[in-house]
Amino acid sequence: MMLNRLKMTGILSAAAFFLVGCGANESSETGISEDGIKVVTTFYPMYDFAKNVVGDNGEVSVLLDAGQESHGYEPTPQDIAAIAEADVFIYNSDEMETWVPSVLESIESSDVIVVEAAENIALFEMVEDAAAEEEHDEEEGHEAGEDAHNVDPHVWLDPVYAQEEVDAILSGVLEADEANKESYEANAAVFNEKLAKLDASYQTAFETAENRTFVVQHAAFGYIARRYELTEVAVSDVSSDAEPNPAKLAELQRFMIDNQITSVYYSDSASSKTAQTLAEATGAALEVLSPLEGITDEDQEAGKDYLSVMEENLEALKKVIQ
Repeated sequence: MMLNRLKMTGILSAAAFFLVGCGANESSETGISEDGIKVVTTFYPMYDFAKNVVGDNGEVSVLLDAGQESHGYEPTPQDIAAIAEADVFIYNSDEMETWVPSVLESIESSDVIVVEAAENIALFEMVEDAAAEEEHDEEEGHEAGEDAHNVDPHVWLDPVYAQEEVDAILSGVLEADEANKESYEANAAVFNEKLAKLDASYQTAFETAENRTFVVQHAAFGYIARRYELTEVAVSDVSSDAEPNPAKLAELQRFMIDNQITSVYYSDSASSKTAQTLAEATGAALEVLSPLEGITDEDQEAGKDYLSVMEENLEALKKVIQ
């Protein structure tokens, strides 16, 4: 952790010199530029939500590419300068993008409007099982029982909470650009209606299901489980993709066989090794559930977005939840 703090200190110091050379947030003096509002987001869901709100009124950019890990991301001086020079900066939460608070402290003089999209959403805490907790403590050098609670930041996967995040983004955009209020509000209303229909699709698909349990490699889908009264059984906890010890793997195999679980899910952004092992041991099918932390440029050009991937997740879950 000390090494990471030193790295961040060095990055922020470099960014300070970079900002002096570039000049921070010229729009704070001149208002919204002729090219429209400039919005910087952290990772894909925030980008997609903001893009739907902003529409044709400006430019929305994203810092993290598909495949980059949001928690341990180290922003470059150019990234920090882009945040400082933006009209609006949008991120999910301090629990997801843990590097953001340090960056914001370094640009306190900037007039950028900061939106923590999940700020008003109560994040759920998850408790590691004893074996996982002990293994985590040993790896990280913690005392036994320390950090037993992990906050789950994956709120954007719940279509209802996604609407709340869109509303938070709308508020920040309106604060920056009141002149285009009607356009932003109309855009947000259209997108929130699509999110409401997505929620209705999930509700309808699962309301009469008898089997309501699904097995995933990574515990990223707790908000979907809670929203639709499902049970998520995860191989690894919300903050780790570590492989389980043999005892836990055997326990999961017995659970899947005893409960006739016919599919095991893995993330499209992580290794499928453990899920593959479970599938082979139990005869289950291997399926993808996307946590939507990133979509490649190629997939976006092919028409994939938050809504379409969430529909794909629904179809995948329907193979088990029925």
